[in-house]
Amino acid sequence: MPDIYRYTSPVAPKDATGPVAAVYAQIKDEFLLADGPLMTLSRAPELLVCVWALLRESELAGPVPRAERELVAVAVSAANTCPCCVDAHTALGHAGGDHTAAEAVRAGRRPRDPALAALADWAAVTGDPTPGPRPAPPFPAEHTAAFIGTALVTHIINRVTSSLLVERLLPGDLQRSRTVRRVLGAAVRRGPGRPVAPGRSLELLPATAAAPPAWADGPVGTAYAALAGAVASLDVPDTVRARTRDAVAAWDGRPPALFEDPVGAHADGLDAPDRTAVRLAVLAALSPHRIADADVAAWRAATGRTADADLVRLVVLGAFTAADRIQRSLAAAAARRHPAGQPGEA
Repeated sequence: MPDIYRYTSPVAPKDATGPVAAVYAQIKDEFLLADGPLMTLSRAPELLVCVWALLRESELAGPVPRAERELVAVAVSAANTCPCCVDAHTALGHAGGDHTAAEAVRAGRRPRDPALAALADWAAVTGDPTPGPRPAPPFPAEHTAAFIGTALVTHIINRVTSSLLVERLLPGDLQRSRTVRRVLGAAVRRGPGRPVAPGRSLELLPATAAAPPAWADGPVGTAYAALAGAVASLDVPDTVRARTRDAVAAWDGRPPALFEDPVGAHADGLDAPDRTAVRLAVLAALSPHRIADADVAAWRAATGRTADADLVRLVVLGAFTAADRIQRSLAAAAARRHPAGQPGEA
């Protein structure tokens, strides 16, 4: 496997079995089986199937223009300072047939098309979960699930990428070339870039008692509920889960400054196993770029957990906790714009 992974080694396609093999087959058929964050999740299959389902059903499936959803993913990734994700989704924007809007956002500009500019503006501030004025959803009610789902799965994957991968999409950072991004997009368009029918990924999901959020009916809601249920079932100490939730609830929506410790007092008073776990989960939620070798080593030494799956689950706990708070904010804004729905909490 290539050396883009930090701290974990994913399941290689030739070694995949069961749910992992099934997800890899769908990715190869409908998306692009490239080394990256989805493969990192392969060590925790119960999370891989749910994150893939949420990505597929919101970002790939159905009639909403693919290029518009990739534009949302680019704008979210840029706001989260995930350059690898920005480049990947810019290339996928080319695959969706748009060769200017995603490139503009990647370069720090607004798209020239007013409708696409409004969509990028909306996406760029989705990561701020605090109350206050924000752009109204610039899409019709029937597209809410696709766009909010795309924003949320991008927030999750950005955090996984920044926590567990190096920021390099292609060897030699070739993805920094616009020509390479366009060529990559063309390759995807000729292969797994064809239209995707909704619902195929749902056959992979476990049963869950979690309720779909009100903004997402159909497959997107089913996938989000399954992910919420999987995260709720993770083998993580209740104290770690509660302290992570408290830290995210106190988050003011902005990236922590360099001189700030994002964990703050949220790990105070805990024994070493829980303290080091809280640190990793909170960093994954609020400042994943700051996860360092020392943090992972300290957690492994304190807990004795050396399996890749344990680290992946802890990172996803933090990433989903942040995304779920964002979800509630987006749901409330969508409900104000489209009052037939109500804010949902998964």
